[in-house]
Amino acid sequence: MAANVGLSTPRGSGTSGYVQRNLSALKPRQQNTPYPQDYDRLKHRQRQPDKEILEHDRRREIEVKVFELRDRLEDEGVDEEEIDDQTSALRNKLEAERAKTGPGKANARGLKGHQVHELAEAKIEETEKLRKALGIRADYEEGGHWKAQEERLRTALERKANAEQHER
Repeated sequence: MAANVGLSTPRGSGTSGYVQRNLSALKPRQQNTPYPQDYDRLKHRQRQPDKEILEHDRRREIEVKVFELRDRLEDEGVDEEEIDDQTSALRNKLEAERAKTGPGKANARGLKGHQVHELAEAKIEETEKLRKALGIRADYEEGGHWKAQEERLRTALERKANAEQHER
């Protein structure tokens, strides 16, 4: 065997003797920087829901209800024209209700994990409600207080340095 790797002979081992690299071995992390270099990358950016997908899902819910009505009426043996009239009336009623209530208020409790856009919309509504309840400005930036304090300290040091230069 080459370079003393593997079995000297595959005889009796129940294997072919072929040696592969262990691809599941964990590589050591880079330990030389204790803090990340790119702070903007670490900022929390909330995922924005896709409006088209949300609209599609809402329309699909309406069409599912219409199809259920159509299926039930067909099973009862109702005339095709009557089915079309009732389904179009139901569709118009549901669309009017949706238009009256506005875009659907997403409730995160009733959503599944695969409903990513609905969850994102619910999360945005939740954070907006929390922001208003706590009185946080919409233009608030995390860590802004420290930046302002650092700026005040820097200007004070600059003034002190300028004053010392004028005294000389």
